[in-house]
Amino acid sequence: MVIAIKAAAVAEVENFTNMEMSKITKWSKENKLHFNEKKSKVMLISRRRKERKAIDIYINNNHLEKVDKIKYLGIIVDSKFKFNENIKYITDRCTKLINALSKSSRINWGLKHGAVKTIYNGAILPQLLYPAPVWIEPIKKEWNKAKYVRVQRLSSLRIAKAYRTISHEALCILTGLTSINIKAEEVVTLYNITTGRKKQEYQADKAGNPRNWLHPEDIVGVNDTKDDGEEQWWHIFMDSSKNEQ
Repeated sequence: MVIAIKAAAVAEVENFTNMEMSKITKWSKENKLHFNEKKSKVMLISRRRKERKAIDIYINNNHLEKVDKIKYLGIIVDSKFKFNENIKYITDRCTKLINALSKSSRINWGLKHGAVKTIYNGAILPQLLYPAPVWIEPIKKEWNKAKYVRVQRLSSLRIAKAYRTISHEALCILTGLTSINIKAEEVVTLYNITTGRKKQEYQADKAGNPRNWLHPEDIVGVNDTKDDGEEQWWHIFMDSSKNEQ
């Protein structure tokens, strides 16, 4: 059982909660159910830096332990709703999976980049984005965002089989992966649309294979005109293109 209490007058909270717990206990006895007191915890949700005192909540005449964080449905919820512990838990777990995967994916042997990318999309990414609508605001902070980017970077290095000195943006281009912070916002936006939380019209691009992307030369034409009306064209050379044309 998880009991989350919003901070208010402590005496009122204790009296109200204990009355409700007595009703729950009575209902459980009538329906031949039993709550495990050892697995039941109490968490006070408050934005205050200093709590005034501990809250005494009882079930079956047993005092329940007060905690600062609770793991519920795979999410670590803390009393401040910052989700720092949850983000750390997810990134640490995914990092261990990637390090275990790296033993089977080397530059010249092992899993090919296509197989590693499939594992990332099927096993790593769902864990990173579960459940994004809950912790989307905390991940916008730089220190939390850096943890997620670090995990995606480790996977991208295995997929591209590139050097560690390459930038994260270049890795996303080489692997065709969307940056994790953009992907998280995309998932949240889709969730808000499908659940009817937001009724605005959104324009979204469908993910495509990088091989099907148009070359910039075919999209944008850069030209200039001299004072005498003669057109002057610019030649743009892309670094590391490995193409004489």
